[in-house]
Amino acid sequence: MIIAVAGPYSAETHEQRQKNLDAMNETAARLLEAGHVPFIGVNAALPVVERSKVADKYGSVMKISLELVNMCDGILMIGESKGACMERDLILSKGLPVYYSLDEVPPAD
Repeated sequence: MIIAVAGPYSAETHEQRQKNLDAMNETAARLLEAGHVPFIGVNAALPVVERSKVADKYGSVMKISLELVNMCDGILMIGESKGACMERDLILSKGLPVYYSLDEVPPAD
């Protein structure tokens, strides 16, 4: 399965943003080891948005992230934030699974 990993990214400091991103990447690594294909929206969006001249950086990150999460088979929530909850709600609207721990994710085929 392609499983999005969602949690908070935004924070007051660069260090906290990096910690948040590291937590998502660590979780994604566990999904990969379990045979799934992990996806993190901000990983896809940040390099593009940081190099762009768009005025609404957050909106652009969410636009990219939501479009890509829309292609996933489920989502693993490692925390909540406005953006993570938007991603979760998108998955829920499609009737796809939302997991709240690695233990809940079924084995890969």
